[in-house]
Amino acid sequence: MKAFVCNKYGPPEVLKVKEMPKPVPKDNEVCIKNFATAVTGSDVLIRGADMPFFIRLMFQVMIGFKKPRKPIPGLVFAGEIESVGKAVKRFNKGDQVYGFTGYSFGAYAEYICISEEDSKLGCIEIKHPGMSYEEAAAAVYAGVLAPYFLEKGNIQKGQKVLVYGASGAIGTASVQLAKNLGAEVTGICSTRNIELVKSLGADQVIDYTKEDVANSKERYDFILDAVPYGKIDRKKLKAQCKNALSPNGKHVSIDDGSPKLKAEYLEQLNSLFETGKFKVVIDRKYPLEQIVEAHRYVDTGRKKGNVVITVQHDKT
Repeated sequence: MKAFVCNKYGPPEVLKVKEMPKPVPKDNEVCIKNFATAVTGSDVLIRGADMPFFIRLMFQVMIGFKKPRKPIPGLVFAGEIESVGKAVKRFNKGDQVYGFTGYSFGAYAEYICISEEDSKLGCIEIKHPGMSYEEAAAAVYAGVLAPYFLEKGNIQKGQKVLVYGASGAIGTASVQLAKNLGAEVTGICSTRNIELVKSLGADQVIDYTKEDVANSKERYDFILDAVPYGKIDRKKLKAQCKNALSPNGKHVSIDDGSPKLKAEYLEQLNSLFETGKFKVVIDRKYPLEQIVEAHRYVDTGRKKGNVVITVQHDKT
């Protein structure tokens, strides 16, 4: 099978195409014919390992020192189950699925094997039939992470929620999910993304290039920092959030802790998608062969929502 591998940390050009053996599922795994993946903020962070020394050291203890231990990157997938292990109970051959690979990575490939059970190594769910594979791959990353972080706020109807980075992958999902919980949502983004964030249901939008939320008199019950790592001064942002919180408010960053990967989040996403309460935001699409170029684009920090990778298979 065709796959892109990362045999050292560095710029997008470290990703190289390689022919690799097609994986065989273990007893508790399914083998998926992959039709779409995405280049996420986590993908580019893992590839580049561009972070302060001590944080990078902890990162490399988990992922690998000179290079990733798992050579094929990629955190999200959408495809069709081609075969199942003998102990698999939830899925059948031919099921259209999507999911998150977690620490097992491997989604930058034509085929991927993943356990049917939730763990740090991934989660998998039947995709909604109305979703294209591209939409499903775009939805997974934030569809799993955004509800995990929003749950920490225990958001109640009528509460005021602020989402920093409202135009990114996690941000666009968080705005919609918080609205579905009945919150009054304010999104923070740049000038060019204001209309996008409004279209997702935000009650208010703050243009960070013109207004500093620290100077606002508004106070929020929950603030989610959904800005990708390295794109902002965290110390300054944390201080701004503290000043903008209500007396019993809570601030959560997507850099806080290791999220649990749960297929139930994708079940919820299917329901919201079916009722028209969730919109998948796709900025650009690239074929797998152009994944280096896709990484270059995501590295610019100008991505809106998601950048999707389509995977074409030979008809032989």
